[in-house]
Amino acid sequence: MQVEERIRRAEEIYNNRRLQNSIRVSTNNHNQEKQYSLFKKIFIQILICVFIYFVFYLIKNSNYIFSENVIEKTKYFLSYDINFNEIYTNIDNFYNEKIKAFFEVNKEKENMNVNINNIEEKSINEVELKTNEITEEKSSKVNNIVNEVGIGGGDEVKKEEAENIDKVEELSQMEIDARDIKSNYNLIVPLNGVISSRFGPRTPTDIISANHEGIDIAADEGTVFIASMDGVVTLVSGESGYGNHICIENNDVTTLYAHCSKIYVSEGDTISQGQEIGEVGQTGNATGPHLHFEIRKEDRVVDPEYILEF
Repeated sequence: MQVEERIRRAEEIYNNRRLQNSIRVSTNNHNQEKQYSLFKKIFIQILICVFIYFVFYLIKNSNYIFSENVIEKTKYFLSYDINFNEIYTNIDNFYNEKIKAFFEVNKEKENMNVNINNIEEKSINEVELKTNEITEEKSSKVNNIVNEVGIGGGDEVKKEEAENIDKVEELSQMEIDARDIKSNYNLIVPLNGVISSRFGPRTPTDIISANHEGIDIAADEGTVFIASMDGVVTLVSGESGYGNHICIENNDVTTLYAHCSKIYVSEGDTISQGQEIGEVGQTGNATGPHLHFEIRKEDRVVDPEYILEF
């Protein structure tokens, strides 16, 4: 080994030993400082306690410095047995019952408001979703009908159905009413003849209405017609566009016979199915002799052809 290498290694060993010694010295000094700081705190606390007791001793035994009232209250304070455990318990109970409960109630209210807002937002979203579904369904039906009709012409009935797609619910209710009438009542055709105008929309004139709420059966004036169902005559009148007309009611179903030339019955009469009740005429708004026949359920009109075959 060369001389330079020996010197270098000796210097490294020397430096390492110095570093270790300095660490030991630093650790010892730190421990000594901690012990000194601890003794210092203890000493200061002892001095404070001595001072406090000295002050109370002076108050108790020095009549010339403090008044008798102060001395008596000091003696009473020194003689009073303070239960710190009870004080802590009372403070803890007060915190749990009053302060903590107050904050918990406010937190519950906040959570409730958040839940209500979430529910309202969810309900609004569900309503919007349902509305969108209904709109899409109606649009799909309209597109299907338009596609069936074709471009540049087609079935006029389908065109009219496409324009009146919003009446689907009304027609569904009419179909429900018709099924109910057919299930619970027995009706017959009041007059055999030619159908001159069917139920539903039609081209209006000064005499003809735009929406026909019954069916017109053309026949010679004076032809006798019969009651379609049993019931009680609730109305016999010659007013309005119906001209001379009769209403016969059976529970929630009413049949109406209009434009009569003669009427055989009176209000309050009990009518049997098939009984002759009047003659065909053209009174009121009529373009020729015919019987206008209507069926109603709870004041809702029903297409007679949903129930009877003419």
